[in-house]
Amino acid sequence: MRTACLLIPNLPVAAELRAHPELIGQPLAVATAAGPRAELIAVSPEAARRGARQSTSVAHARAVCAELIVRIASPATEAAACAALLDAALSVSPRADSAPRTSGPYASEAAVYLDASGVDALFHSEAGFAAALSARAERLGLPGLVAISSSRNVAHIAARQLSNTFSSPPLPPSSSTSGSGLGRTCIIEAGEEASFLAPLSIDILDPDDAIADALTRFGVHTVRDLLRLPRRALRTRLGPPILKLIELAQGCDRNTPLPVPSSTRLSEAIDLECPLDRLEPLVFVLQGLLSRLLARLEARHMACDELTLSLGLEGGGRDTRRVGAAAPTLDLRVLMRLACHALESQPPRAAIDAVTLEIDGCPYENDQLDLFRPAGPAPAVLGQTLAELEALCGSDRIGSPQVADSHDPDAFGMRPFQPPRQTSSTTPSFGPTASSSPNSLSGNLAIRALRPPLRADVRVSRGIPEFVRSPIANGHVVHLAGPWRTTGSWWSREGRFAYDSFDIQTSDGTVSRLRLDYIQKTWHIDAIYD
Repeated sequence: MRTACLLIPNLPVAAELRAHPELIGQPLAVATAAGPRAELIAVSPEAARRGARQSTSVAHARAVCAELIVRIASPATEAAACAALLDAALSVSPRADSAPRTSGPYASEAAVYLDASGVDALFHSEAGFAAALSARAERLGLPGLVAISSSRNVAHIAARQLSNTFSSPPLPPSSSTSGSGLGRTCIIEAGEEASFLAPLSIDILDPDDAIADALTRFGVHTVRDLLRLPRRALRTRLGPPILKLIELAQGCDRNTPLPVPSSTRLSEAIDLECPLDRLEPLVFVLQGLLSRLLARLEARHMACDELTLSLGLEGGGRDTRRVGAAAPTLDLRVLMRLACHALESQPPRAAIDAVTLEIDGCPYENDQLDLFRPAGPAPAVLGQTLAELEALCGSDRIGSPQVADSHDPDAFGMRPFQPPRQTSSTTPSFGPTASSSPNSLSGNLAIRALRPPLRADVRVSRGIPEFVRSPIANGHVVHLAGPWRTTGSWWSREGRFAYDSFDIQTSDGTVSRLRLDYIQKTWHIDAIYD
């Protein structure tokens, strides 16, 4: 099995530049805490060229580089960068896994392993696959180094060798080379792992301090020197841990196959330098988080239909809210409008010092439109419209009506709105559907309910309507059927109802349904027969 390794040599700096692109090209350093005595854990190449060094204090670094920009290390930002690195790997391969973080000289690196077997069919060659992987990572704001080998460990070491070769940022994709190790990518052919590792320094294997000191006393400086020593004697003197180092030097790989990630939940978070108590700067922060999340979703060929916004409040506590869209979308403007409506309708109760966005990725929704009907609204635009209506009218007043489980003719239910889906075409029928006689109530009539019912003035004789005056029907009642009584909810003072309904035809030719409300003692026209 061929395995590729995508490596970010300086994760703290890469994570800060990904979250703050305006700092690209500036002398940047990442410190453990605030204050002049804090220790620098990472510096950018621009800061290193001006004299700033890792493991020094902020005060010392500013003494040699007055224009140095210092940021405090953010675990949330680094975790998001590591997750984005995995998304870049999953955009070109179905199997990928994050490498465990190490300590010592390679503590600041982050890497992912991915399956590179059979990539010739899609990318023509392993070099094309490596270039595509590097481009995907750079598109997500994480320019990295790519190495491919038959061993997962050798691929990781080859990527480390690339990072040690250059003290400047990785070269652009046009200047990358394959096979020689001079560029962004390095391809090691099958069976050449041992010859590739032989001239490298023993330090690139990242041995622990005790073994490194012992090998230095033995005069071992390269991998070739280590393999020349007798294995049994090394085990006797240095113990079992040296055997694992020897296997690594030989290019052996006993790792389990790479898994297929099942989770599609993506997250972006940021720790704010100072609490925000206004909506405008919070919207600016949300736009950056959401744009990075959508870029990761696009890389994995997914879309967003619901996002979870979690706000860390000053003084403790969290404010979590869920924002849904009518259909899966990657439109930044639509999702920003939805998030802004959610914040405007219910502002946070305190200042905000941390923001987290989570999204469950889902496939795109593909709809086949009808060729003979007008095009409906785009799903993203529909989601924005529904969110604006909910902000104006309330979430309980927007949706699709549905039949309620009640005998009350005015009762109805509400459900979330979903665009109708046409499953079969219907052929319209032409010709009259009712009786040709205007004075007959027989035939196939369609009833059209009026909501709300229209108030009517009715003259009654012996309980039977004789004359009606209303906005719909006016005149003497010439035909009448009924009454039909409907009652219910007698146990509820607010919800009880009692109606007598009549089907009538007035002298003006209108056929309608007349209703007497026994509770309110009023008459209404609540339906028309067409």
